[in-house]
Amino acid sequence: MKRYLKKYCDILGPSGMEDAVREAIIADIKDSGCEYKTDAVGNLLVFKKGKKSRAKKVLFSAHMDEVGFMVKYIDEQGYILFDAIGGVDRRVVSGRRLVFCESNLPGVVASKAVHMQTPEEKGKCEAISSMHIDIGASDRETALKYVSIGDCATFVPNYEEFGDGMVCSKALDDRFGCAILVAMINSELEYDTYFAFNTCEEVGCDGAKEVAHNLRPDVVVVIETTTAGDILGVPKSKCACQVGSGAVLSIMDRSTIYDQGLLEAAVEIATEKNIKWQYKNVIAGGNEAGEYQRGAEGAKVLAISAPARYIHSQSNVLKMSDMEAVADLVSALNERSFD
Repeated sequence: MKRYLKKYCDILGPSGMEDAVREAIIADIKDSGCEYKTDAVGNLLVFKKGKKSRAKKVLFSAHMDEVGFMVKYIDEQGYILFDAIGGVDRRVVSGRRLVFCESNLPGVVASKAVHMQTPEEKGKCEAISSMHIDIGASDRETALKYVSIGDCATFVPNYEEFGDGMVCSKALDDRFGCAILVAMINSELEYDTYFAFNTCEEVGCDGAKEVAHNLRPDVVVVIETTTAGDILGVPKSKCACQVGSGAVLSIMDRSTIYDQGLLEAAVEIATEKNIKWQYKNVIAGGNEAGEYQRGAEGAKVLAISAPARYIHSQSNVLKMSDMEAVADLVSALNERSFD
């Protein structure tokens, strides 16, 4: 998993622009003996034969997209107005460095210096829809040579390992999940298995809707990141999970009540194999599991996540041991027949 992690995180791929991520994944799996195809909305669907067949269709799923930004207007001074792609807190945007996906053009989100702020402005953060990107252009005509309406940008790639086994990067949500699936595809599998690398999770799980309808899996395991609460100012009663405490198993979130049988199987396997795990003990958020559970004929679903600090920002922080625990648990779970 680790060998793919930095490469995938460094790729620019906001929702709707996952092509480069998909091509990198294909390059890494094409010699594994798997079958793969891309559907009409850009999802990458993979089938890998194992030593045995299953009566049920089992799918492991991760999403390729990341949060980002889209150009909506260029003003007369050459500043670029934009809006968010996905759920981005405005407090993590002002003053940040961005890069445009089409051209690798750098930009900076303009921020008024504290020395020039009025008393009313100090301590406040304007809405993303009112912010501007500075690309160094002197006027609108110059800016239009480099940027067009509809162009997209992400936070600048910044993968870094630090501290006690920690990793900081944009797009760890959910390139880490993609890396786990690629490692599985490139291994010898006990059972025939399906994999989905989906588009547009951050804007409504649109890719997963198509996979649910077309593939109609019986069992789906979603590999994700989930918000950790072990940061300053969060009481323990609202700490959903903790970085360093292992893989996270969700019982319920805002879109899904997870299958009890799958949860019990995951806990049993983790205990048996001495894999660190924890429950997500706050009902919040959601992921593609909800679309699989409700889509087409429905499916039994399970989410296995890595706890992440500062999610949907330039500085997602995960611990390598947690990611490895997720990888170990997912691989061990795939050794079950699910019959």
